[in-house]
Amino acid sequence: MERAYVWDRFVRLHHWTLAVLVLFNAFIFDGGGPWHRWVGYAALGLVCARLVWGAIGSRYARFSGFFPTPGRIRAYLARPGVAMRGHNPLGAAMVFAILGLVIALGVTGWLMGTDAYWGEEWLENVHETFSDVLLACVALHVAGVTWVSQKTRINLPRAMLTGYKTRGTHSAPFAHRDTTPGD
Repeated sequence: MERAYVWDRFVRLHHWTLAVLVLFNAFIFDGGGPWHRWVGYAALGLVCARLVWGAIGSRYARFSGFFPTPGRIRAYLARPGVAMRGHNPLGAAMVFAILGLVIALGVTGWLMGTDAYWGEEWLENVHETFSDVLLACVALHVAGVTWVSQKTRINLPRAMLTGYKTRGTHSAPFAHRDTTPGD
C-alpha cells in the first residue's frame, strides 16, 4: 500500500465549496435574484483565490506543475491507466475550463447588472450558455473521475476529501514523475 499526500486543505475546501456554489446557483437560486448574484460573486472570489494559490500554493496545487500541454496530453493518452500523483493532463484541462467558465459567468453576471448592459438579451443568452457549458463540464468531470478511479483503482473522490491518494496492491502504479513524459 502506498499513500501520497496530494491535495492540501485549501485545494480540497476550494473544490467542494465551488461544487456546492455552482450546484446551488444552477438548481436552487437560478433566476438571477439577490441570492443567485451573491453566490455567483462568492464563486468568482473563490476562483480568484484559487488563481493566487495556483501560483504560490503547495506542490500539487501549483498550475505550473500540471499545465495541460499538448505533449503531456498525448503522453498521457498513450499510457492508459497510469496513475498521476496530482492532476492528470485531462483533469488539468478540466480544472482550467471550469475556472475559466466561473470567471466568465461572474463577469457576464456582473455586466447584466450594470446600466450599460441592463436588459440586454444577448448578454443573458451568453451567460446562460456559459452556465450550460459549465454544467456539461461538471458532468464530464464526474464521469472522468469515475472512469479514472475504476481504471487505476484509486478512489479519487476520497482523495479529494482526505488529501491522500492511496494505491493498493491491485491499483495502477503512480507515475515516476509528477508530470507525464512529453513535457
